[in-house]
Amino acid sequence: MNGVRLQVAGVVLAAALAGSGCVSTGEFEKLQADKNQEIDSLQKQRAGLEQQTRELQSQRKTLEEQRAVLERQQGDLRGQLATLAQQKAQLEAANQQTKSQYDGLVSNLTEEVKKGQLQVRQYKDMLTVEVAEQLFFDSGKAALKDSGKEVLKKVGEALKGYEDKIIRVVGHTDNVPIATSQFPSNWELSVARATTVVRFLQGSGIPPERMTASGRGEYSPIAPNDDADGRRKNRRIEITLVDRNLAQEIQEKERR
Repeated sequence: MNGVRLQVAGVVLAAALAGSGCVSTGEFEKLQADKNQEIDSLQKQRAGLEQQTRELQSQRKTLEEQRAVLERQQGDLRGQLATLAQQKAQLEAANQQTKSQYDGLVSNLTEEVKKGQLQVRQYKDMLTVEVAEQLFFDSGKAALKDSGKEVLKKVGEALKGYEDKIIRVVGHTDNVPIATSQFPSNWELSVARATTVVRFLQGSGIPPERMTASGRGEYSPIAPNDDADGRRKNRRIEITLVDRNLAQEIQEKERR
C-alpha cells in the first residue's frame, strides 16, 4: 500500500513537472523508473525483515521448548536425588541396625566366643554363628551331644529377639568319605545335622517358619582338606541370620 502511494505520488509529481514544462518525457520516465526501483528495494527489505522476524519467532519457540525440556529434566534429577538420599539414609539405618544386632549377639555369647566354642561373623546384612562340629556331634553322628545342647540353648535364646530375620542352618563336613546304613554320604550327614539343630531351636521356642535347614556336605570348605586342622575347620554348623527380603531373593534364585 505504501509502495502504491509512493508510485502515485511520483506519477503526480512527474506529471506536474511535465505539465509545467520543467522536465521532458524522457526525464519523466527515468524518474518514474528510479522511483519504482526504490519502491522494489524497500519492498524487498521489508520482506527480508519479515522473514527475519519469523525466524526469530521460530527460534524463540524452539528455545522455549528446549527450556521446558531442561526444566523437566532438572525436576526428574531432583526427584532421583531425593530418592537416592532416602535410600542412602535407609541403608545407613539398616547398617547401623545390623551392627547393633551383631554387637548384641556377640555380647550375649561372649563367654562361648572367648572359649573358642563358636565364632560370630558379620557379612553385609547377614550375621553368622559358626560352631565347630565336635562341640555338637560325635564323628559320623547327627545326635546332639550334651555340651552342644547347652551352647545351642544359649544361641537359641540370643536369636529369639531377631524376629525380622530368617534363621538359616547349614551343615558342613570335610571330604573324608562316609558310608553307613544311616548316612550313605556326607550329603545326608550334613543335612541330618542341620535338621537336628533346627528341631532343637524349635523346641527352644523359635517359630519353625523362621528357620530353614540344609546341608552342603564337603562342597563348601573354608580351609584345605589336606591336613587334620583344615578338615576340623570344615566340619561345622553355620547358623545365619538373614533379612527376610534377602532370604526371599535367595529362595527365588534357588528355584530358577
